[in-house]
Amino acid sequence: GKPRGIQAARKLRTHRKDQRWASKPFLKAHLPSKYQKPFGGASHAKGIVLEKIGIEAKQPNSAIRKCVRVQLVKNGKKIAAFVPNDGCLNFVDENDEVLIAGFGRKGHAVGDIPGVRFKVAKVSGVGLYALYREKKEKP
Repeated sequence: GKPRGIQAARKLRTHRKDQRWASKPFLKAHLPSKYQKPFGGASHAKGIVLEKIGIEAKQPNSAIRKCVRVQLVKNGKKIAAFVPNDGCLNFVDENDEVLIAGFGRKGHAVGDIPGVRFKVAKVSGVGLYALYREKKEKP
């Protein structure tokens, strides 16, 4: 079993420190590679829309998923982000400032959209869902 003596604290602590690296979520969170990811370890990031693109869905689905190419402000990296909801691509124009969030699978592509790991949350400071529901106007 584990050491249980009165002087076992260091042994327990170092062992736990080593064993944590065996867990996948801990590994993903603590490897230095998080700074190489587009967001640099953050949950959201702002960017400028470069162009609107349609990405074809994977088989067996057949659709053109509306996405945008975005250049992030903080590090200049270019990423593709999905624009959710029906007709919301009309609210997004080129050179708009958008807020990008993850797509909910911790850096995995979602569903039938190949290679897209982010989604658009806000357009020029207004939530995309608020525009979609006609609660707010775009400034």
